[in-house]
Amino acid sequence: MEKSRKNTKFLIYALLIALAILWVFPILWIVLTSFREEGGQFVSYIIPKHFTLEHYKFLFSGSSSFPFLRWFMNTLIVSIASCLLSTAITISMAYVLSRLRFRFRKSFLKIALVLNMFPGFMSMIAVYYILKALNLTQSLFALVLIYSSGAALAFYIAKGFFDTIPHSLDESAMIDGATKFQIFTKITLPLSKPIIVYTALQAFMSPWMDFIFARVIMGDKVENYTVAIGLYSMMTRDNADNLYMAFTAGCVIIAIPITMLFIFLQKYYVEGITGGSVKG
Repeated sequence: MEKSRKNTKFLIYALLIALAILWVFPILWIVLTSFREEGGQFVSYIIPKHFTLEHYKFLFSGSSSFPFLRWFMNTLIVSIASCLLSTAITISMAYVLSRLRFRFRKSFLKIALVLNMFPGFMSMIAVYYILKALNLTQSLFALVLIYSSGAALAFYIAKGFFDTIPHSLDESAMIDGATKFQIFTKITLPLSKPIIVYTALQAFMSPWMDFIFARVIMGDKVENYTVAIGLYSMMTRDNADNLYMAFTAGCVIIAIPITMLFIFLQKYYVEGITGGSVKG
C-alpha cells in the first residue's frame, strides 16, 4: 500500500514537471531568440551561437517606420484608462444587480446573458461607423471607449462573488444607520479584493492582446498603433527575416508590465481570500 502511494506520488510529480517544461519552453525560446545575433526567422537550434542587445536597442532607437516606444506608451495609456473605467463599471453593475431589487432586473440579467454569447467583433463594423460619424476613428480615446463600453456586460463573475457575501452584514450596517453607498464602500469593497483584482487584471490585459478592433479603428495611422498592431506590422514578407528577433524582443518587453502588475496585485488577491468576510 505504501509503495503504491509512493509510485502514484512519483507519477504526479513527473507529470507536473513535464507540464512545467512544456509551459516554460516557449517562453524560454522567445527570450533566447530575442538575444540571437544570427539572422533568419527560423534556425535549427535553440540556444543562440552569439548573443546581442541590438534588437532591444533597435526597438528603442526611435525608428520612424517602427516607433515601438510610441506604441508601447499608447498601449499603456489605453490599458490604464480602460482598466480604471472597466473595473469601476463592472464592480458597480455587479453590486447593484446582486444587492438591489428593482423592476426588470431579471429581464436585464437574461438579456445580458444572451448578449454575452455573441463575440464582440460581430459589432465591429457598426462600432467603426459610429466612431467615424463622431470623428473619433484613429484615436486612442476611441480604443478606451470600446474596451470600457463592454464592461457593463462583463459583470456576471463579479455578481456571483457579491452573492456569496452574507446579506446579514448589509442588514446589520443598515440597522446602525449606514446608507447603501456606505455599505458598498466600507463593507463590500474591502471584502471584494479578489474579484476587484481579477477584473482589473482582465481589463488591463485586453488592450495588450487585442488586435482586431485596434487594427480596424487605427487604419494606417502608425503613430497611434498599439503594440499588437505594431509588432504585427514588422512581420511583412520583406522584413520577416531581418526583424524577427526584434519582434521577439518586443514580445518580451510587452510581457513585463502584465507580469509586474500580476505580481504586485497577487498579495491583495491572497489577502482577500484568506482574510475572511466575517470577523467577530
